[in-house]
Amino acid sequence: MKVEVDLAKCTGHGICETIAEDVFEVQDDGTVVILDAVRPESDRERLQQAVTQCPAAALRLRES
Repeated sequence: MKVEVDLAKCTGHGICETIAEDVFEVQDDGTVVILDAVRPESDRERLQQAVTQCPAAALRLRES
């Protein structure tokens, strides 16, 4: 599975980073960088939580 961010929607709240700090990093300018987009199935639950809790709906999971 792969996690993606739509930078046009991202507002830099950082909720994703608090849920999965090894996957997401909020930069000083408020944009999110995905550190390793291709993730194992064992990460699905917490990544789905990050997608669901993103207030800007900027994250999505895609099957790779």
